[in-house]
Amino acid sequence: MIKRKYLPLVNSLLMSLVMVLIMTGVITAVNTGFSTGYLHRWATAALIAWPVAFTVILLVGKRVAALANRICSA
Repeated sequence: MIKRKYLPLVNSLLMSLVMVLIMTGVITAVNTGFSTGYLHRWATAALIAWPVAFTVILLVGKRVAALANRICSA
């Protein structure tokens, strides 16, 4: 198992991966349909988007969680 100290990194990795796969899959289907080459277009979009999403979650994830906590604490 991975040590608990890596939890924020693993969480960011998994969250970004799930979100990128869902979002790029949906947007690729909406923009180009499920025609020939869909999986290749989806994979290309996901490979481009994943590093961006992972970096954004690492950089602003704690701030967003804090904001959500403030919004929901009332």
